[in-house]
Amino acid sequence: MIGRVRSHLILFSRTQIGTTSYLNLVQEAELGLNLDISHEKSRLNEILIEISEHEHEAGRPVLSCLVKVKGSKGQGDNFYKMCERLGMGEWRTLKQQEDFLIDMRQKCRDFWQDDENFQKFA
Repeated sequence: MIGRVRSHLILFSRTQIGTTSYLNLVQEAELGLNLDISHEKSRLNEILIEISEHEHEAGRPVLSCLVKVKGSKGQGDNFYKMCERLGMGEWRTLKQQEDFLIDMRQKCRDFWQDDENFQKFA
């Protein structure tokens, strides 16, 4: 399931603009999760965090920045807390910086739209 989510987000960053939602991610990556069930939604969160930590450790952009949390400006507190754990800064400060998320998404797209990076790391 981790591989499907990662592959889907990489292809999304190469071919789509904007963000995707949790529901679209579940449907398009054919994950079979029911987001109305709290432990299944938590599992998706865990998958996104695991992928993001792995990508960050490998020096690549955080793919989960492309997944928008319903009802928020783009990301929930857990995303920013993960960024803090990854050493990007204090989570409350990151959340207040309007350009932080915009820059993350652009770096992600730039990285994965580069054919060399795609061939090497996808």
